[in-house]
Amino acid sequence: MSLEQQVMSEMKEAMKSKNEAALRGLRAIKAAIIIAKTEAGANGEVSADGELKLLQKLVKQRKDSLEIFQKQNRADLAQKEEEEIAVIEKFLPKQLTEEELKAEVAAIITEVGASSPADMGKVMGAATKQLAGKADGKAISAIVKELLNK
Repeated sequence: MSLEQQVMSEMKEAMKSKNEAALRGLRAIKAAIIIAKTEAGANGEVSADGELKLLQKLVKQRKDSLEIFQKQNRADLAQKEEEEIAVIEKFLPKQLTEEELKAEVAAIITEVGASSPADMGKVMGAATKQLAGKADGKAISAIVKELLNK
């Protein structure tokens, strides 16, 4: 079942159960899929890799908004963002824990032969490809810096 079909069936369930939070998140995903399908060169389809990137982008946007709302003491808006993040993350692969991420990054560092902070670009290139969908780019970057500065 494609992401779009999954979203549509969950949308129906959310409408039936009057779950506003789920409905907001699902509608955001559906809108992003429609936009991606109508982009030039998309031919009315979104690849599985494209779907993953699309979902990650939606989560990142909401996390950025959540951070801003928390700084401005807008708990009402922050709660809405948290609810949407939870809905969108259901469609993403399971995220790695910090320990698992450190182990993966350490393996990548030895694989590419990095030894100093100057090699961060090589490590980040390999890490973002291998860990796509499993970890946030900021988290990967922070761990790469930490491990390379030892």
